[in-house]
Amino acid sequence: MGGYLNDAEHDILLGPEAIQARVRELGEAISRDYAGREVFLVCVLKGAWVFLADLARSLTVPAFVDFMAMSSYGNATQTSGLVQIIKDLEQSIEGRHVIIVEDIVDSGLTLRYLVDMLKTRRPASLKVCVLLDKPARRVSQVPLDYVGFEIPDAFVVGYGLDYAGRYRHVPYIFILKPEVHPT
Repeated sequence: MGGYLNDAEHDILLGPEAIQARVRELGEAISRDYAGREVFLVCVLKGAWVFLADLARSLTVPAFVDFMAMSSYGNATQTSGLVQIIKDLEQSIEGRHVIIVEDIVDSGLTLRYLVDMLKTRRPASLKVCVLLDKPARRVSQVPLDYVGFEIPDAFVVGYGLDYAGRYRHVPYIFILKPEVHPT
């Protein structure tokens, strides 16, 4: 598909058409839920930027966008459990309708930390929109208000998700074979 990798290196999990259709559905749901209001989208970098761009374009309500960068992975394929804020929001979320836009939730530790921290900043509301939910890895429960896809316990990349900084540009989501990413 598209010549990004050879078939021996990966197995496609979600193709671009399926991803785009589901992102449009998420945008429609958010637009219905927030009719007449502006949403404040908090994009969690770096993985969610592709998802955020497509999601924001699918909204029919006004949207403000800001970015946060957090780390709990480094170059590993499993979370370290330690969350570090690398870039904080530039705008206040007090009194605003905030939606965290995240690429994937697996252990839930990073997202739980982010939700708890943002609640202290007194938003009018706070919800979570995640492209991929990997419940088999969940350690910390966190409510997911908008979910793109539930996926199996596999290391996935593409459509913004990476392995050591690679594959973010690929327009589909795939499972890298272990020989490509030794853990």
